[in-house]
Amino acid sequence: MAAPSPAKLLRVGLIQNGQIVEEHHVRRETVTIGHDARNTIVLPASDDRPARFSVFENQGQQFQLVINESMKGRVNLGSSDVDFDALRSQGLASRRGDLYVLPLQETARGKVELGDATLFFQFVAPPAEEDRPLLPSDVRVSRWKTMDRVFFGILAISLLVHFSGAAIILSAEAPKEQELALDQLDDRFVRAIIPQRPIETPKPAAPGPAEAPKEEPKTAEAAGDKPAEAKPATRAAAEHHAEMVKKVSDKGLLKMLGSKGSGTGAFQDVLGGANGGNDIVAALQGAGGVGVANEASVGKGNGPRGGGTGTVTGIGELGTQGGGKVDLGTKKEVDVKGRVQDAAPEVDSSEVDRDALARYVRARKGAIQSCYEKELKRNPSLKGKVVVRFSITPSGRVGDFDIDENTLGNEAVASCIRAAIRAWVFPFKPDSDATVSYPFVFSPTG
Repeated sequence: MAAPSPAKLLRVGLIQNGQIVEEHHVRRETVTIGHDARNTIVLPASDDRPARFSVFENQGQQFQLVINESMKGRVNLGSSDVDFDALRSQGLASRRGDLYVLPLQETARGKVELGDATLFFQFVAPPAEEDRPLLPSDVRVSRWKTMDRVFFGILAISLLVHFSGAAIILSAEAPKEQELALDQLDDRFVRAIIPQRPIETPKPAAPGPAEAPKEEPKTAEAAGDKPAEAKPATRAAAEHHAEMVKKVSDKGLLKMLGSKGSGTGAFQDVLGGANGGNDIVAALQGAGGVGVANEASVGKGNGPRGGGTGTVTGIGELGTQGGGKVDLGTKKEVDVKGRVQDAAPEVDSSEVDRDALARYVRARKGAIQSCYEKELKRNPSLKGKVVVRFSITPSGRVGDFDIDENTLGNEAVASCIRAAIRAWVFPFKPDSDATVSYPFVFSPTG
């Protein structure tokens, strides 16, 4: 059975001045003409030709000729030649909007007139495929001869060793861990596994009837023994203490308090004297300007005056009399105020109004003043001048920012001003970045 003949190719050529200047063999692609560079055939621009027009379209493995109302030409349908006017008038070409479409058989041929150029077409058999050239057998070299045998030998041995080692490791069984008995476990693991009972404290045994309670050893004083003589250093310290008590008892309030009993004063009784039984009220009796509140006299009396008892007063009701009343008051934070003065800004762009810019900044001067007053609390004598230079971008935001002058000597104020101005969005939209120089003068008030 003979093999089917391959489909023919559409041969399209362009003729100018009786010569073929361009030729294409098309298998299934659409052929377009016009002055657009993407066309199959590029033609000079003309008023009666569009920029891109599909002359031949491939639909369902068949080419079809596409013409409009004004195109001229002829086509041979096998039996006779028919011009484009007859195709349009006799209905040989189907209408598609403003265009006419004519399916072409492989025996069809024709031409399309394009002003000073003519487009011809016909179907031709595809050229036979040429056999690939082969080198002579004595010149051809096999891959085995061109292979580096030493390299591939080393590579094969290396892969064999690695894979065999991995197979041995994978096939070897993991060693089993020997299970330990409870007596072989470490103590800390035993305590975690077996809870320990709390150790019970042994109760003292009750004395039996035959046992008599043991007597405590008597001290030397209880036994009637005389205490040993004090050491010389202790006796000297006691004598020095007695001498100091005697000197102090004759001075000031202690002298007014007097002494009673064996000569020891009231303070000696209060501070742990030997008597210890003297009453503090009786000891202070007769001292003018001193009132003592005891359990029987709380809430009675006429006040803390001499010769009587006084009332008990809480800590919150303490006050002073005589020299004036002292009021500690409440804790208050010192209110520090500062003044911020601004001068006319310098603007290098006519698109930004200086007066409008100054009004915009004065409306937001509170943020600049807050930066100054925050540091003025730490340094009440802080004053000086800060000149900032920034640019307004076409979007109205701040671009580049720099401090040209800072006589305050305080970087915290400058950093705070930088953060405040960078957050502003100006109502100006210059075509390019507009640079602004703005001075601020700071001084404390009051």
